[in-house]
Amino acid sequence: MGKVTSLVSSDRTDIGRRRSNNQDSKHVLPTSPQQYRARGWLFLVADGMGAHAAGELASAIAAARVPQIYQDHSEHSPPLALQRSIEEANREIYSKGESEPAFKGMGTTCTTLVLHPRGVILGHIGDSRAYRIRGRTIEQLSRDHSLVWELESDGGMSREQANDAAPKNIITRSMGPHADVVVDLEGPFPVQAGDVFLLCSDGLSGQVNDAEIGLCAAELEPSDATNFLIGLALVRGAPDNITVIVARAGEEEASKVSRNDSPWPLSEEATSTQRQSRQAWIALVVGGICLLLALMLNPWSQLTKQAIRDWPLVHPACLFVSGIALLGSIASLLFAFMGFLAPQAARGRVLRVGEVLGKGPYRRYDCGPSEQLLEGILTSIESATGGLLPTDQDRTSAILVRARQHVAASSFHEAITAAAEAIAIFARAVEAARGDDTARMAPPTAPHPRG
Repeated sequence: MGKVTSLVSSDRTDIGRRRSNNQDSKHVLPTSPQQYRARGWLFLVADGMGAHAAGELASAIAAARVPQIYQDHSEHSPPLALQRSIEEANREIYSKGESEPAFKGMGTTCTTLVLHPRGVILGHIGDSRAYRIRGRTIEQLSRDHSLVWELESDGGMSREQANDAAPKNIITRSMGPHADVVVDLEGPFPVQAGDVFLLCSDGLSGQVNDAEIGLCAAELEPSDATNFLIGLALVRGAPDNITVIVARAGEEEASKVSRNDSPWPLSEEATSTQRQSRQAWIALVVGGICLLLALMLNPWSQLTKQAIRDWPLVHPACLFVSGIALLGSIASLLFAFMGFLAPQAARGRVLRVGEVLGKGPYRRYDCGPSEQLLEGILTSIESATGGLLPTDQDRTSAILVRARQHVAASSFHEAITAAAEAIAIFARAVEAARGDDTARMAPPTAPHPRG
């Protein structure tokens, strides 16, 4: 769990129940308060794809290089640095794939969230997801680059029709297969104290619906929420690797935006223009100081005349310094004048205060606790108890009885806490089975609810 400012975060990955290796990667960029104010927190989830170890390598490169390149591009605005970091990491993955036949065509999703004092920015490729949970609402901030999503959003199908028409694992965009890639930039989204941000691979979103994700993230501490969500995916079969990052913003992370904030350059030209403008203002100040110094030390000023009368030898020095100051003033003012004129020709694209990138949030659901939502979770746990040892079955059954009593009394937080106990029993059994070749966990006997 991370806690450097008032933000609290937790991240976890799990191999799942059917995969022999974990092709997911994640990264949380720890930050000091000073680094947070300058560049923000960074959270990343990557889900690799490719034969043998190729997918694992692709996601590992993305998780290692995107944060590093983002930090290295400190001269760029946060959204431009985020875009450049994903593009450069993509080229590295592509080059690695081209250099070795075993890695040919390898790829990875990449969902990166930067929590900055001016808001949350996303850089996104693939079908890993980023959510914001605020109160009783969960919002999907990213758009899935998947065939199912395209059929629904652009093909006019309902979600059920799209799910039936195409496999869920076909994605339309990823890092690695091509030298160039289009990065979706979203935000900045405003941040309030108490907002929860969640990133996950499709190993979670394929098994746990949005309302369930929002409920757990809102009701539980980040570390408990990551354990609960991964455990619930395991209860429901976990056919894929599962990765989850949960981060809850505190008072220090609440967005602080002023109309006096500088626009964010979104191109190299705009960055150069902004830098040139700053240099022009500095030159103007320096030129003014030099001009004042030249006027004070010129041979006809009262100050210089008095100094020459008292110390005749200072006359040559005053002439020399006055001349140098005058030349410096002319050069600085000329540089400032040219600097203020040049940006008009090549200003570049900028993001002004109040403007946003992208079209998110793309989906919004009520995730408030309800009898129906909790019963779906409890039913899934109940269906999976057949694979447990008798003692664990008895303990789980007793916990489920208690959880349903809490639901009946509308004590939903207590019901979720009880469900977390039952899920922890199942997760420990799965972990024990991984270390015992003779142990076999039975799959769930009933389908889990989807939303």
